[in-house]
Amino acid sequence: MTNEQESETIVSKLTIPDWAEQDRPREKYLSLGFASLSDAELIAILLRSGTKNESAVDVARNLMAVCQNNLNHLSEMSLNKLMKINGIGKFKAITLLVAFELGKRCRVATVEEKRKINTTFAVVELMQTKNARLSYEEFWVIFVNNGSFLVGVENFGRGGLTSTAVDIRLILLRALELKATGIFICHNHPSGELEPSNFDIALTTQMNEAARLLSIQLLDHVIIHKETFFSFLENGLLRE
Repeated sequence: MTNEQESETIVSKLTIPDWAEQDRPREKYLSLGFASLSDAELIAILLRSGTKNESAVDVARNLMAVCQNNLNHLSEMSLNKLMKINGIGKFKAITLLVAFELGKRCRVATVEEKRKINTTFAVVELMQTKNARLSYEEFWVIFVNNGSFLVGVENFGRGGLTSTAVDIRLILLRALELKATGIFICHNHPSGELEPSNFDIALTTQMNEAARLLSIQLLDHVIIHKETFFSFLENGLLRE
């Protein structure tokens, strides 16, 4: 029997609601808030149950000990490493990994909300983690407000090795929803050839003209591949 199966068979004996009230992390949170809970107690809430001989908090404490009580170390553990901890089977391990992934995404979103995007380099830096190294094309749009602060960054197209379909109307509708006054558009060239195609040039012209009618400024179109890029603005291809 695996650790996960064993823990599930005794869940009725060791689930958190069956502990002494002062030891129940969920009840502790409800009465005192998250600040009252240790890292192990927070993890115990995610685990929900322990093993035949250990409570969920005990399992969580053992897990933290393996990670030298460092949450960063814990967040970097693989699924297989987590499953080697007594009391943690596949489903509990996945639950922990999901919790850390959500935390990472929340931090990224918080940083991006306060990020100022007002140069081509800032666009390239932002997109390095999104589409610079993909083996297929993706088309992204970066929306900024009047102060050049980021208000949204979204994928508007995913295609093959050489092109991707883009709907200008959907992009401008989203810009209006976000109250954006400026947009950067960015797509990658998986081949590494950064020169814009005729389609890229035509799309940029259409986007520029359509955005101008709505008092939205197309600030640049950037083609990216790994650490290299091509800027329509810097190469004089973005007409006023």
